[in-house]
Amino acid sequence: MSETVTATGAVTGTVRILLQLEGLALLASMVLVYALWGGSWWIFALLLLLPDISLAAYLAGPGTGAIVYNAAHSTVIPAALAALGLALSQPLMVSLAIIWLAHIGMDRAVGYGLKYQAGFGFTHLGRIGTKLPS
Repeated sequence: MSETVTATGAVTGTVRILLQLEGLALLASMVLVYALWGGSWWIFALLLLLPDISLAAYLAGPGTGAIVYNAAHSTVIPAALAALGLALSQPLMVSLAIIWLAHIGMDRAVGYGLKYQAGFGFTHLGRIGTKLPS
């Protein structure tokens, strides 16, 4: 497979597959960590899609939407939340971080990447709703 970069910076080929596999690994590991953590599964199910509230920022335009969506779908904030929760012995913070990271992994695994300001459908993993060339 050849790797190419599209006009919006989306990856294709084996790089895209590796990024999606990383997402799947993140999802699977966070589900396992949550099980070992002993968290409530109804809370997990209830909060799993919570980061998608960030989609509402697209009502303010694609630039604002992309910034807010990307902030909610980057691993930086939930990883910091998990570390802080562990350091402060705050189980709720850790649980929220695990669920948040699971959501990010789920999105990446199915091809929903970080957004470009060109519009919601333009992501680093390719256009949403279009088949990428291999």
